[in-house]
Amino acid sequence: MSSQSHNTCGRVMVMRLAMVAILCSVGTLASAQAQPAPKWELFGGYSFVDPGTDVHGLLPGATLPVSSSLESNPRGAGASITFNFNRWFGLTGDISADLSSGEKGVAMRIDDAEFFNLSAGPKITFRSRHFSPFLEALMGEHRLASEVFGSDRDFGFMAGGGLDLNLNRHFALRLIRADYLFSNHQYGPSSVVPATDVRGVRLQSGIVLMWGGKRAVTPPTAACSVQPIEVYAGEPVTATAAGSNFNPKHTVAYSWSGSGLPPGASGASTQIDTTGLRSGSYQITARLSDGSKDGVASCSASFTVKQARPPVISCSSDPASVPMGGTSAISSNASSPDGRRLAYSYTASAGSIPGNTASATLDTRGAEPGTITVTCNVGDDRNPPLTGSSVTAVTVQAPPPPPPLPDFVAIERRLALHSVYFATAKPTIENPDAGLLGSQEKTLKALASDFLIYLQSKPDAHLTLEGHADPRGSMKYNQGLSERRVDRVKRFLIEQGVPAADIQTKAFGEQENLTDTQVKHAVERNPELSPEDRQRVLSNMRTIILASNRRVDITLSNIGQASQESVREYPFNAADSLTLLQEEGTKKTARPAVRKKPKPKAQ
Repeated sequence: MSSQSHNTCGRVMVMRLAMVAILCSVGTLASAQAQPAPKWELFGGYSFVDPGTDVHGLLPGATLPVSSSLESNPRGAGASITFNFNRWFGLTGDISADLSSGEKGVAMRIDDAEFFNLSAGPKITFRSRHFSPFLEALMGEHRLASEVFGSDRDFGFMAGGGLDLNLNRHFALRLIRADYLFSNHQYGPSSVVPATDVRGVRLQSGIVLMWGGKRAVTPPTAACSVQPIEVYAGEPVTATAAGSNFNPKHTVAYSWSGSGLPPGASGASTQIDTTGLRSGSYQITARLSDGSKDGVASCSASFTVKQARPPVISCSSDPASVPMGGTSAISSNASSPDGRRLAYSYTASAGSIPGNTASATLDTRGAEPGTITVTCNVGDDRNPPLTGSSVTAVTVQAPPPPPPLPDFVAIERRLALHSVYFATAKPTIENPDAGLLGSQEKTLKALASDFLIYLQSKPDAHLTLEGHADPRGSMKYNQGLSERRVDRVKRFLIEQGVPAADIQTKAFGEQENLTDTQVKHAVERNPELSPEDRQRVLSNMRTIILASNRRVDITLSNIGQASQESVREYPFNAADSLTLLQEEGTKKTARPAVRKKPKPKAQ
């Protein structure tokens, strides 16, 4: 590859990099703040040309052409003037001259040439506040002069762009101007000498003088806002106005108009009173002025007044019925459809109910029996607040009548004497808890209940338990048997709550048994027996007499003699006696055969 080709590639690369830098700046800078466009722009500065070609020509007296690569020329200057039709488009006239590098008195070399340009064409500028990148296309006369071959003028074309740094409205620095060059020159007959095609680059930088055109004036603007944009009647709204592009040397005055504004509002921010405004949309307007003819701007903003809704509440009482002097818990369930904060209060037709939360306590002390009406109130945080209420009722019960005083005389007569009967030989040593029938347990439970009531009036009273056994068996055995019977009854009474200290026990064995006459007389006088049952008992007197002496008598101390003698006419339990007869019948039926009567055992 020739040196010309290498030089051409390098020049093209430099040209491309310069154009890429310019075009990349365009997209960014074009979006910046607009810069007013001058009417005229005059540029003057340094110029560098690299023709990027080989020159072909005939030396004097020669018949064959010679060729040599043209060197770049750093000795140049350039100027241009642009008339701008608007901020984007203009028409440029351009002139530049790049002189020979030969010194005075020294002949110009074949590879040394001078380049002259006189062109015109359109220019597109992308103006911003600080930078103005541009693109251009220029056409006109290009002259390439060689002292050896002479000079040649021809039509030429240049296209490229540049970047200006704006110092102020009148001066700018042209940081770079890069143009691609193209022109065709002929040094000798075209049949012998090849054409010299210039395909190079021109780089320039310098100073730009700008004048004419109108200074860009941005009219002032204003923006209004309200906060919040939705309120309920009575809630405040803040209106704010902000201006821009006013004369900074002047003071901006504000004037407001619209519903709810205070008279003569003149600040950048003001309060709107929505008290009394009906629901709907309202608009406020601000006028801003700096006192100059064109320094005026207006803006508007809207807000909405919504229909206010009161809170709702329900309340309940627990319990709904209390005794006199009792308390009831009052619970409120309230909500605000508008999401407001709530406050609670309570009133009552009687009693007292302090509280300011969702729960309170009704105290009925001092209230008469009947119904107390409790009113639960709730209010929101408006001024004045919207309120709601609900009622609940609490019934104060009348005290129950005092219980009748126990009939201690009747209780005393019931406690005078009781007897419970035991089956033969029960309870045993092995099973000391056996022997009490269901009817006997019922008798002892009633006796224990009466005695506990009786102790309330006579705390020094005692129960005396006397155990007996029928005459069968030895005296020693009967004594132990009667002691076990007394102990069994005592334990049962203690289980029913009778204090052990109030129970005395005696065991008589077979002593003090009832006679046959006493038993028969008791049967005949017993009101609990029907005629049929009485006849049945009298027909089995032998069994009844023995059973009547297998008993425990329970007597009450400290009672009148008349009461004790009256009760002793019925020393046995009729129900127990009938049960004993039934058991005897069952035993007889179950015997498979008659056996010899055994010797009496312990009873």
